[in-house]
Amino acid sequence: MRKIAIGIDIGGTNTQIGFVDQDGKVYLETTMSTTLGDTFEEYLVELHKVIEDAIEGSEEKFDIIGVGIGAPNGNYYKGTIEFAPNLKWKGVIEVTKLITEKFGVPAVLTNDANAAAIGEMMFGGAKGMKNFIIITLGTGLGSGIVVNGELVYGHDGFAGELGHVIVEKGGRLCGCGRRGCLETYASATGIKRTAFDVIADRNQETLLSKFSYDDLSSFKIYEAAQNGDHIAREIFRQTGKYLGEALADFVANGSPEAIFLFGGLANAGELILEPTEKTMEDSLLHIFKNKVKLQISQLNEGDAAVVGAAALAWKEFTA
Repeated sequence: MRKIAIGIDIGGTNTQIGFVDQDGKVYLETTMSTTLGDTFEEYLVELHKVIEDAIEGSEEKFDIIGVGIGAPNGNYYKGTIEFAPNLKWKGVIEVTKLITEKFGVPAVLTNDANAAAIGEMMFGGAKGMKNFIIITLGTGLGSGIVVNGELVYGHDGFAGELGHVIVEKGGRLCGCGRRGCLETYASATGIKRTAFDVIADRNQETLLSKFSYDDLSSFKIYEAAQNGDHIAREIFRQTGKYLGEALADFVANGSPEAIFLFGGLANAGELILEPTEKTMEDSLLHIFKNKVKLQISQLNEGDAAVVGAAALAWKEFTA
């Protein structure tokens, strides 16, 4: 019988589920809609059924050591999802308590970026590192901070919201209600906003001018840049400048050995890495220069969310 942890990544639209062994290998993976059921309890009934059906349909026999959950506004200390704006369940949801009761195994929860940090530490490029940061560049900008081998949660479980540091006073309106947050400049949605600013400001021919805001994506900006579009390359340069300046500030706070970029925007590789790294190095306090590695995550984006969530369970229940 194979020992596994169940990793569950709860997204606004879909929930991804994976059975992951202690080496990070995924043996079974499936998805379901997060919107099933009007309450979390109804959703949990469907989640349990999906997992039970997956087990019954597998030739492999599993010994489940626990469940790890990554979710928006996940509070590690309390095992709760608290006032997540992108989920239909409102208020405070006692996730780990309800999952433990339903599945009969221990459960642990954190937010998705923290789960990615644990996955990177156990199965990715941060193996053996005690001090590093992971920056998730998706629709928003998330972060997980590891100091002395331990994830930083703060006194209330919500530490590490680097996407919501102010990088432009009075700048772009953020979904959090404030203005000038880093994620409004360095994320998949942020780079779109930059694109329209640059297109309007430069008034030059570009492959991107044919797209409406709804049709434009970070991947289309990447494709244009790969095809030599000067405007697209300038958009990446400006995005990297904002990110690199912010990372230099993060280094001054925590002196990490490495910073890992993960998520859709990080898939642009050198287009985002080169301007970010240059700006970060130029902006670093002298004592930190040439000490911090900036790297693309080594986690496979397709299953990184469930691997990270499962890594949380492995870390918690086998220590």
